[in-house]
Amino acid sequence: MSLLQTREQFEREAMPHFKELHRATTRLVASPSEAEDLVQEVYLHAWRCFERYQPDTNCRAWLYKILFHRLDHYRRRYVSRWAPLDDEWAATLACEMPVAPYLQDKEMLRALSGLPQSYREVVVLADVQEFSYKEIAQRLGIPMGTVMSRLNRGRKILRQLLAEVAQGYGFNLGNAKYSLAA
Repeated sequence: MSLLQTREQFEREAMPHFKELHRATTRLVASPSEAEDLVQEVYLHAWRCFERYQPDTNCRAWLYKILFHRLDHYRRRYVSRWAPLDDEWAATLACEMPVAPYLQDKEMLRALSGLPQSYREVVVLADVQEFSYKEIAQRLGIPMGTVMSRLNRGRKILRQLLAEVAQGYGFNLGNAKYSLAA
């Protein structure tokens, strides 16, 4: 296959997923500039390895696989700013909380960025990108039970963060404690 044919096939197969991959990466790393760098690394790697890609298969899944390999390298360089989650603290998040019906994108993105990294990944893949539990487990290299647990806890924390937004809209949340202090 000539370079021109390869380039055309790459543009046809991989480039339609660029915006989606960028949005997902931004949510996963909570930094637009770092997300841009990671997405560029993903596409550079995809271009270099495109001869290994099987034409007309699931290019989206292939790009996400590359992304999660890059995220592993990224995490090794990245000093985590999240405190470890202990069971006692997690138990305080167990109640269901109301959320404002008119959320703005910036509020939702801020709440997503407030999730610990391991939960954010699973929540974004499940609820935003609509991957199955099995696909998430394969992409992250973790057991399916861990996916379900992280998704459950991530959603609870997200409800907690969005409940604070609801208070800003004037919703009365009662006497329950809603603190995320680390």
